[in-house]
Amino acid sequence: MTFYNIYRHFTYIFLGLLFFTYSSAFAQTDDEDAKLKEFFSIYNYIQQFYVDEVDTKDMFSNAIKGMVNGLDPHSNYLEPKEQKDLMESAVGKFGGIGIVITKKGQAIQVISPIDDTPAYRAGIQAGDLIVKIGDKLVSEMTLEDGVKLMRGLPETPIKLTIVRDNNRPFVVNISREIITIISVKGFLLEKDLGYIRISSFQDPTSELVRKTLNNINSKNNGQIKSLILDLRNNPGGILSGAVGVSDLFLDSEGLVVYTEGRIPGTDTEYHAENGDIMLNLPIVVLINEGSASASEIVAGALQDHSRAIIMGNTSFGKGSVQTVIPLDDGYGLKLTTARYYTPLGRSIQAKGIEPDITLEDISLENENETDILDTKEKDLDGHLKVKDPSKLSSEEIIESQENIKNKEDKEIIEKLKKDYFVHEASNLLKALTILNK
Repeated sequence: MTFYNIYRHFTYIFLGLLFFTYSSAFAQTDDEDAKLKEFFSIYNYIQQFYVDEVDTKDMFSNAIKGMVNGLDPHSNYLEPKEQKDLMESAVGKFGGIGIVITKKGQAIQVISPIDDTPAYRAGIQAGDLIVKIGDKLVSEMTLEDGVKLMRGLPETPIKLTIVRDNNRPFVVNISREIITIISVKGFLLEKDLGYIRISSFQDPTSELVRKTLNNINSKNNGQIKSLILDLRNNPGGILSGAVGVSDLFLDSEGLVVYTEGRIPGTDTEYHAENGDIMLNLPIVVLINEGSASASEIVAGALQDHSRAIIMGNTSFGKGSVQTVIPLDDGYGLKLTTARYYTPLGRSIQAKGIEPDITLEDISLENENETDILDTKEKDLDGHLKVKDPSKLSSEEIIESQENIKNKEDKEIIEKLKKDYFVHEASNLLKALTILNK
């Protein structure tokens, strides 16, 4: 008997034992027993009659992927590299083009581009549908296959075919980069009015928001009177980051968010502690269809506690909790285990957060102008010319860097004031500040 026949013989014995074990475990209904028999029958047909020999490991891996992927768009069976990529994304550094995606029908939908990434600079928008990656149709691949194709070495090109608002497809050419997420930026828009942009939620996000607000207050020579918290195109991130940011602006030990699942341990409540770093002064939170998951938790918490006015468009509606279960040999199972609910019991899942004030997505400036948060030093009027660093003293270098930073901030602030959402939020906060006097 050849090695292959011996291997196949023992494989069939193993499958028979496995089938007996699973049949016993799931024998509570005839339907389940019949489906298990059908599964192994199909396995045997493939092994015996398929045109090529198929690796048993690959067959079971594909079967598991199909079973898990069929549950919902966010549950995945992770191979070792996918598990590693997921961990890299959680700490805020990975290789690719910088978009957060989900599967939608026969396409991949962009939840949001990540700030200051190749996708962001190429004009990819929340809601865009990717129908081809290179020359490969997305309809013939899984979400994980799409992620693999879009990731790659820095400075290598990738071509995406996009459908936007049911119009004709168009092609976007992007060059990959190492993606490092800067999750918090802040500016003093004008006296007493602050602006903080959170692009994603990571472990240190709440502390970064605190430091950013302190810096804004320092530039204002005292406490600002109102704040714009911009969560547009924020795809979410780590739950602790969202709870921490919500806690910063809630002055009581109230509920921030809670989860409900099917098994013990998935029903959890997350509470805020005393202390509002904005001293109960007016806050406007900006959201849009690209605001998802953790950003929806923050918006929902501040809305339910009547702590902030939510402006913009209805958010994405990703209100489910995924738990990553480590498996043998570096594999993992990312499984949806619960749903998020706002403090007043509203489900976020597939509904999103509705703004208190809805805004049209219009522009106050020429669409060809540079993106608001993508201004580079070379774009600024009167930018410093390059000097030989060896001829500069340390004091001159520090002064030069500070001048560059000040010019960049000034340019960005001017562009933010031309952002329609920010413009409307500013007007509302000015009115509220007058009323509170």
